[in-house]
Amino acid sequence: MVIRIALIQLRIAGPKEKILKNAVDLIRIAKKEKDANVVVLPESFNCPYNGHSFEASAEEVPLGLTCQALSRAASNFGVYIVGGSIAEIFCGKLYNTCTVWGPDGELVAKHRKVHLRNANIPEQFAVDESQVITRGNCYTTFFVGETKIGLGVCWDMRFPEFAAAYRQMGCDLLIYPAACDAYTGEMHWELLARGRALDNQVFVAFCSPARDSHAELICHGHSLVVDPWGQIIQMGTEFQEIVVADLVLKTLKEVREQIPVLKQKREDLYELVVKK
Repeated sequence: MVIRIALIQLRIAGPKEKILKNAVDLIRIAKKEKDANVVVLPESFNCPYNGHSFEASAEEVPLGLTCQALSRAASNFGVYIVGGSIAEIFCGKLYNTCTVWGPDGELVAKHRKVHLRNANIPEQFAVDESQVITRGNCYTTFFVGETKIGLGVCWDMRFPEFAAAYRQMGCDLLIYPAACDAYTGEMHWELLARGRALDNQVFVAFCSPARDSHAELICHGHSLVVDPWGQIIQMGTEFQEIVVADLVLKTLKEVREQIPVLKQKREDLYELVVKK
């Protein structure tokens, strides 16, 4: 089996309605012209990544404008949509939430960002998401056919135990919508994606917004897909585009048989405990 995944490296600017129209247009192209099975949007895809915009754009899930647009698009085009992330308001709290929509337009999964970004790099940027966002406390998985997929949002990618937990749960693909800054992206973006894939012998997809030099947080771009060998099989530029890759699932078996490190772990010396 092959899953064709399309990463929508979206330009995020202007009113929410304009951004959503652009996103839906690109989803249509990804399905109708690129024949994708799974379409992925970036983190904070319906508003610029900053505290004020995030709070102002907050919606209820699944009743908000953005969720309704994604549900219709999934149904109209018959495709799985990993809806990047949006600001979700729930019981008076804000969450950075990724929704997943099935080909019938149904909500099949919802992931609230587990690890919140708290970073301060002098003369570059300072971000403390915990001032605005409440962290999630759950793993999130869903299936496309028989393929189990694990979800994270941006900063979640920096925690190898989190990815390893998904692998232990049987996931073969990890998807991370991410608004990674350009400064650390140059150093870490490819390394993190390849590391998560190689260590766990899974496919990994990172989906970024397009780079906007006028934004408060300038994103890295370069959305990419990595195979279980740790090799980049497709990567974008910094501009708005659709990054398409074919995930040849038989590769998973080949890698795990030829380099069976997941069977060679020394559980007499260490172990990973997944707390659900």
